[in-house]
Amino acid sequence: MANKKHPSKDIQEAIEYALQKDWRIVEAGRSSHAFCRLFCRENSREGCIISVWSTPKNKEAHARQIKRVVDNCPHHKVAVKD
Repeated sequence: MANKKHPSKDIQEAIEYALQKDWRIVEAGRSSHAFCRLFCRENSREGCIISVWSTPKNKEAHARQIKRVVDNCPHHKVAVKD
């Protein structure tokens, strides 16, 4: 999914922000309403997951929400302290 970009500039920037913070991206299924899913570095059931919607009602708010979840991820904060 390296070359697939979200049509919204704000959401694409939020996805790139998450990738810089070591989150991984997984392409959504063909019949999905989500554009993709973002997973934090925690590789267990407790890991954080964000669904990135293809056509959110408010694109700017959805981009802010993605960044907020990335910034508040408890697994990233633990890794930074070590």
